[in-house]
Amino acid sequence: MTDSLSLILATTFAPFGAFVLAILLLMRLPRLAQLIVIAGGALSLAGAVSLLSNGPVAPLRYLWFTSGDIQLRFGFLLDGLSLMFGVAVALITLCVMVYSLGYMGHDPDKTRYFAMLALFEWAMLSFVYAVDLLQSFIFWELVGLASFFLIGFWYEKPSATAAAKKAFLMTRVGDVGLFIGVLMVLQVAGHFDIPALLAADNGLMQQAAPATLTAITLLIFIGIVGKSAQFPLHTWLPDAMEGPTPVSALLHSATMVAAGVYLMARLHPLFMGSETTLGIIMIIASITALLAATMAMVATDIKRVLAFSSISQLGFMLLGLAAGSLFAGVFHLITHALFKALLFLCSGLFIHHFETNEMEQIGRAGGR
Repeated sequence: MTDSLSLILATTFAPFGAFVLAILLLMRLPRLAQLIVIAGGALSLAGAVSLLSNGPVAPLRYLWFTSGDIQLRFGFLLDGLSLMFGVAVALITLCVMVYSLGYMGHDPDKTRYFAMLALFEWAMLSFVYAVDLLQSFIFWELVGLASFFLIGFWYEKPSATAAAKKAFLMTRVGDVGLFIGVLMVLQVAGHFDIPALLAADNGLMQQAAPATLTAITLLIFIGIVGKSAQFPLHTWLPDAMEGPTPVSALLHSATMVAAGVYLMARLHPLFMGSETTLGIIMIIASITALLAATMAMVATDIKRVLAFSSISQLGFMLLGLAAGSLFAGVFHLITHALFKALLFLCSGLFIHHFETNEMEQIGRAGGR
């Protein structure tokens, strides 16, 4: 247990420490700050792989705050789902950091960019390993904040700032529903502990009336719709391609948009307890998958094509989870994160070399 605690602290707080140091060294030693961020990412990956090799352990819980009968705790949930996805997040983030050394090498604000990458990784890993639903929500919001800074990194471009604001506001619409759902969980169960909420003997499914459970899961799904860019809150994702291409690889194919699917997988037993919610999820996910795939076929910007493809695939993931196949949804989630991040990074090479996002121009130039 002590070894697991040391590893999880190293995995989650290495990016946070790198973020703090990068901010302190932002103006004085920018090159050192970038290397510190990459070192933090490497340490996180090593810790995540070590945790996965050690296998699942009992949840780690620590008392945070007490008010009357309500006890708020923080801690870490190290089961198969979080361990696998944590490795995927850490691996993709480290690859993006190394790739960014060359891609962002001539940008005068590259150190600020690396600091925001570290902040994002800390928030994302802390969300993945969270044992408490309120803790998950806090880091869910921090992921959105870091994403806002990264999408709008080139703030001197009006299109980039507009895209960042649109992404932030549209995901906040979904987060309002998620927050209300989290508060309803507290009202019914009296706590936020995820393993206890999912328990088969005295969990939320046994404590909540069917209509209440449906309301809770629908509210949580509203948050998932916003974060995972599902219809009708899907339009922010293609516009978010205004950010640097490595940001697109990290946030909008591999990790941030996958957070919604991960949350549904984490709370899968609760969703399976409401047929009404499952039916609504299937309808929305099916519409999203078909609509986004159609839009991808007519887009000409290579990054927007990949963005619409990601939206479509996220719809298929949610459809698989709603159909009752946790393994299929999670397997698709992790494999898609890996190959779509690679596709975005490859598209960055084409954009950097040919100085255009238009696939027709890239094809003509490459055929010469």
